[in-house]
Amino acid sequence: MASLSSKPFLSGFASPLNSDLPSSFSLHFSLRRRLLNNRLQIRASGSSYGSHFRVTTYGESHGGGVGCVIDGCPPRIPLSESDMQLDLDRRRPGQSRITTPRKETDTCKIFSGVSEGLTTGTPIHVFVPNTDQRGNDYSEMSIAYRPSHADATYDMKYGVRSVQGGGRSSARETIGRVASGAVAKKILKNFSGTEILAYVSQVHNVVLPEDLVDNDALTLDQIESNIVRCPDPEYAEKMISAIDAVRVRGDSVGGVVTCIVRNCPRGLGSPVFDKLEAELAKACMSLPATKGFQFGSGFAGTFLTGSEHNDEFYIDEHGKVRTRTNRSGGIQGGISNGEIINMRIGFKPTSTISRKQFTVTREKEETELIARGRHDPCVVPRAVPMVESMVALVLVDQLMAQYAQCNLFPVNTDLQESLLPRLEPKEVLF
Repeated sequence: MASLSSKPFLSGFASPLNSDLPSSFSLHFSLRRRLLNNRLQIRASGSSYGSHFRVTTYGESHGGGVGCVIDGCPPRIPLSESDMQLDLDRRRPGQSRITTPRKETDTCKIFSGVSEGLTTGTPIHVFVPNTDQRGNDYSEMSIAYRPSHADATYDMKYGVRSVQGGGRSSARETIGRVASGAVAKKILKNFSGTEILAYVSQVHNVVLPEDLVDNDALTLDQIESNIVRCPDPEYAEKMISAIDAVRVRGDSVGGVVTCIVRNCPRGLGSPVFDKLEAELAKACMSLPATKGFQFGSGFAGTFLTGSEHNDEFYIDEHGKVRTRTNRSGGIQGGISNGEIINMRIGFKPTSTISRKQFTVTREKEETELIARGRHDPCVVPRAVPMVESMVALVLVDQLMAQYAQCNLFPVNTDLQESLLPRLEPKEVLF
């Protein structure tokens, strides 16, 4: 009763009225107000993605380690560290002369959520230790802001920042994304045969012509056949030369990663605010150094007329509705249509370079900076598995949403495809 009598809960209410309230009302109102406040709290942490398959990454570039927690993973899926390690090795630093020379094995360890080789349905905790930190390389950057880096804006937002390695703004944070993305890719592959492949299609002014890549036949081996991860050997050499040219000068260049998705289930995406391309754009643009996203015809489609751009429908030999062209990029109305999904993500030149630049200090004094440390002269070769992982996280989350909403009851077989195969009685596990 003391909380209400000492501070009226509504202005203008006289104290005699408050004194007449039963003590039970005071307790009920206090609890209700507390619950209401909790419901109105804004989730602003920014380190989690997904609703059904939810991933939270943690850690910083020069802390004790980095990793992720995966919540909502289906149970009874075979899973081990080796399932994640392949993509973590593709992402790790120090793998070639055109990447950062930082030496990390990025060996992952699963601490929870897996028992006897199977997922349990409980949160999966994955940890990767940091073993090659050099905090002294960032002494100048503790005072002066790196141009176009997140140093200044982290200070503007938080009033404090982790200087060594850029903290959470470092690409090392993406280890948690790649580890969880490997789990998502395994689920998609086993469930629907979905394949996600990304490759470098541009480095600086070296652009791989689209007609040199057959999206139906593209393989991971083709992409991994060279250090720049371009599936065409001739253009791969040109890209490597372009990176080498700026690397020796202490400069950097940007580029484009193209990603395709084959065998994506139809019906993924939730209009209107959670359209599939909107979720893909958000996920991919959350990666460090991204500056642009296109899918399907992209901005080139703005130069076409409707009759030139439309993808005409036909019925294939299996009785399925297909499109003769794919300028829509496998998504129409925010929903996957079963065609190959294709998108392109633009990455800026690495902002930390070892050339003199003009900047300001935290004390708002103009100065010059020559950044030290170990950094990629071009981020796109290592961004390839990062893009694949973010696309996988989007698709598995949307797949689970689609099943929950539209496949919980028998589907309209005249228009829809069931997400699950028809099981014979002897195949049903429970």
